[in-house]
Amino acid sequence: MSRILVIDDDPSIVELVKVNLELLGHQVSVASDGIKGLALAQQNRPDMIILDVMMPDLDGFTVCQRLRHNPQTNPIPVLMLTALGMTQDKVTGFDSGADDYLVKPFEIPELQVRVRALLRRAGSAPLSASLPEILTAGEITLIPENLQAKVQERIIKLTPTEFEILHCLMQHHGQTVSTGKLLEEVWGYSPDDDVDTIRVHIRHLRTRLETQERKYIKTVYGGGYQLIPDGITKAADAPEHEE
Repeated sequence: MSRILVIDDDPSIVELVKVNLELLGHQVSVASDGIKGLALAQQNRPDMIILDVMMPDLDGFTVCQRLRHNPQTNPIPVLMLTALGMTQDKVTGFDSGADDYLVKPFEIPELQVRVRALLRRAGSAPLSASLPEILTAGEITLIPENLQAKVQERIIKLTPTEFEILHCLMQHHGQTVSTGKLLEEVWGYSPDDDVDTIRVHIRHLRTRLETQERKYIKTVYGGGYQLIPDGITKAADAPEHEE
C-alpha cells in the first residue's frame, strides 16, 4: 500500500481522486492548499504527490519548486493534475520539477496508469537499476546503484526519470528511439501524442550530460532521439539540437 498526498482546492476532484485511489488500496491524505500541502509533505513523507496548479496563496508550480529544493521532499515523485493544458504550461510544470503532467478533465484509468508508473519508478530503485551490471557505451557509463552517470571523468547525479531515459537510450545506442517507445519503457504508458513530456526531460538530461563542446543526444526529426555514446561536437550538429 502506498501513501499518496493530494494537494488540490477543488473538493469534487479531490473526492474523485481519493475514492478511486483508495479502491486500489492506496492510503490517501488531502491538503486543500499549497501551504498545507508543503507542511504535510515534509511531515508525512508520502510515496507520491498529486498536485493541482491553480490554488489560492501558493500555486502548484511554486509548491513543486519548494518540494524539489527541500532535501526531505526532493525524492517524492509529483504528478501535476491541472486544467492548464497548453504546451508552455507543461514545460513550466516539468521545469518546476514535476515528474508527470495530466490535464483535467481526465479519465480515471489514465490517472491510475500514471500513478502506477510513478510509484514503480519511485520504488527502492528504478527497474533498470536492479540490473547487476554497470552499463557502458562509449564515453558514458551508467551506475545503477547510485543513479549516476560517468561521462568521461565527470560524475553526474540523475533523477530516476533521467536515469530511466538514459538507460533506454544506452540500450539502443546508435539507433533511433521513438518518443512512443520512451513513454512506454520509462513512464509505463503510451498515449497517442505526448511529445512535450519527452522534450522537457530530454532537455534536462542534455543539460546534465553535455558541455559547450560536446553533445550526446541527437534529435532525429520525425523519429525520436539517438544516443551518440562517443559524443560529437555541437557545431557539427547544431541544426538538430533544438531543446
